[in-house]
Amino acid sequence: MSKLREVIRDTINKTGPITVAKFMELSLGHPEFGYYTTRDPIGVKGDFVTSPEISQIFGELIALWSATCWEHMNAPKRVEVIECGPGRGTLMTDFLRTSRAIPDFDKAINIHLVETSPILKGRQSKILNEIGIKWHDSLDTVPIGPTILIANEFLDALPVHQLVKTPGGWAERRVERANKGFMFTTDKPSPKTKAKIPESLLSATTGSVYEYSSAALEVADQIVQRFKAAPGYALFIDYGYDKYQTGDTLQAVKSQSYADVLVNPGQVDLTAHVNFAALGERIRDHGMSTLGPISQASFLISLGIFRRTRDLTKNANADQARMINSGTGRLINLHQMGALYKVFVAMGTDLPTPAGFEQ
Repeated sequence: MSKLREVIRDTINKTGPITVAKFMELSLGHPEFGYYTTRDPIGVKGDFVTSPEISQIFGELIALWSATCWEHMNAPKRVEVIECGPGRGTLMTDFLRTSRAIPDFDKAINIHLVETSPILKGRQSKILNEIGIKWHDSLDTVPIGPTILIANEFLDALPVHQLVKTPGGWAERRVERANKGFMFTTDKPSPKTKAKIPESLLSATTGSVYEYSSAALEVADQIVQRFKAAPGYALFIDYGYDKYQTGDTLQAVKSQSYADVLVNPGQVDLTAHVNFAALGERIRDHGMSTLGPISQASFLISLGIFRRTRDLTKNANADQARMINSGTGRLINLHQMGALYKVFVAMGTDLPTPAGFEQ
């Protein structure tokens, strides 16, 4: 039995069945045995591949997008550029190479990387040997000021609660011990659980599952507080949905193939689709604005991905050109990442619409 499995079983012994969110929290983030604590999972030899690893154009366009946001904020002399979940540092590497072509913006930016994985921090520090980059375990320690926040495939890894419509009402799904492994169970329906269900879903059929992430809502609250103090834009790119809906989207991935969620905790990646509806409502309830989500394809095309692809292929050999064109295709093909991934923006009050979202 793995040590993390023992930790989870001990936790259940002490507290009773744990929520799905707690299971995800331990599986992914346990300080000794968690998935992200013990490995670098990104890349063709890892468990999944992210957009920045597919094409340098992705990070370059995000940099140009950020520069226009900075201009929309009247080009402050200092702007806090925050990346949440920076992976291997690939996006930020491409971002900084691009920002150097915009001297005033490059001079204004202060880079903050929010990362909890010691292994990924090590990878980032090797590739990002820039002076002045700061690492943080959470947004709480990032200085307040004009902000541009970037979060690519960050929200999907935050723990989610799963609420199930049972014959007796809405109940929280939990994880219980089963022989040497684990199984799903549900607690008793309660008014407290029902209160977390959006009104439009209260009459869902028995067996329906509603997912929400209190961790993602905490991120929303932190962004709101930042934007109340200073202007800012926050860019989220992830797979998710824009209207309240039911559905069990929790999944496990190992070696770029699906795996059992409850088997081998700490050895597989666990993700769930992002509930952009809840995230957006939380932000707007505090007086801030949101845009999207729109498709990644629409966003990148609007930012000029075709032009940049043509520029890169002009001086490339045949093999390089094929790789460049293939990368662009994966990012925007509606049967690959183009439609699956959504782009969502939160922004402070009275700020212009950022690039990519103009009607």
